[in-house]
Amino acid sequence: MRHVILYIAMSLDGYIADTEGGVAWLRGDGSDPENEGSYAAFYDSIDTVILGYKTYRQIATELSPDGWIYSDKKSYVLTHRNLASTEEITFTQKEPSELLSELKNNGGGNIWICGGAEIVNQLLESDQIDRYCISIIPTILGDGVPLFHKHSAEYKLQLLSTRRYDGIVDLVYERRIP
Repeated sequence: MRHVILYIAMSLDGYIADTEGGVAWLRGDGSDPENEGSYAAFYDSIDTVILGYKTYRQIATELSPDGWIYSDKKSYVLTHRNLASTEEITFTQKEPSELLSELKNNGGGNIWICGGAEIVNQLLESDQIDRYCISIIPTILGDGVPLFHKHSAEYKLQLLSTRRYDGIVDLVYERRIP
């Protein structure tokens, strides 16, 4: 069965980007720079990437302008823009929950919710995230783009694992069934 996994990094005070949308601060403290952490194993476990237009644009123009970094995965970009899909990327105007419902009914590997906060919060509200893998970066930003917005409901989680490397702490949670 396909699992929907939020794999994301945030500052110690809960932000996924600074006030300008920047992510240059996303790195460890230098105490163990050779340790790759959990990303490589996680990336091998997924075959689908879902991201919003802002995250897509940042990756395509700033972080990896020479080629689509997730070319070996099926990528879906959620957007209200009418953009032509490519062999590597499907641009869709579907609601996140609608797209996930379709994908989960098809065969395949795990699905990565790559970002951003709007999509994460919509999927949280529709209870479609199965696992939360959150890397805490040893930085306090003070302001920026928060990972989680205010919600009217309480979401109970169960801690599966922790891991630390280069000053970063990975927390892995699953939904707790009452």
